[in-house]
Amino acid sequence: MRVSFDLSPRDLRYFKRILREARENARGKSEKEIASAAQTLLTNLQGVEVSDFIRKRIGVLAQLVAILEDTEWRLGNEDRARVVDALAYFAEPEDLIPDRIPVLGFLDDAIMIELVAEELRHDLDAYGDFCDFRKKEEKRHGKRQDAASREEWLKARRIQLHQRMRRRRRSRAGRSRSPRQSTLSLW
Repeated sequence: MRVSFDLSPRDLRYFKRILREARENARGKSEKEIASAAQTLLTNLQGVEVSDFIRKRIGVLAQLVAILEDTEWRLGNEDRARVVDALAYFAEPEDLIPDRIPVLGFLDDAIMIELVAEELRHDLDAYGDFCDFRKKEEKRHGKRQDAASREEWLKARRIQLHQRMRRRRRSRAGRSRSPRQSTLSLW
């Protein structure tokens, strides 16, 4: 059986308010605490049977945590803050639908992931490209290359991808100011 639904602008405003409240509640928490809370959700989902819709979004949550934890990706403070803000909802001990409720418990988490993933799609794309590049280069050069040359090719690609990510984000922000644009920004 397939069940689908559309979120109206009113629904999106509601989720935006919930995310804003979660960010306010998370103000006293460190980046590490927020990422850890998201990681705990990922751990709690291991072995739990959930719908494909939820499973797919949980994979995105794992990518967001990895973006923060990957020491070679090296996001700047402003970019890191955007990802941490996106993860703030998962630092809430009680969310909209308690996770313990069978079938529906992770639906609110999946919806929130979908919304923040849309906002961070350029960040996610750039990080995915960086991981692909790193894997290809390691395969091509092998694990025995010297650390300096490895850092050099990673740095060059990282800088290029960070610039692309920010350029695309700025471009999208400029387009969203258009009166015909219906996208609701979470920031």
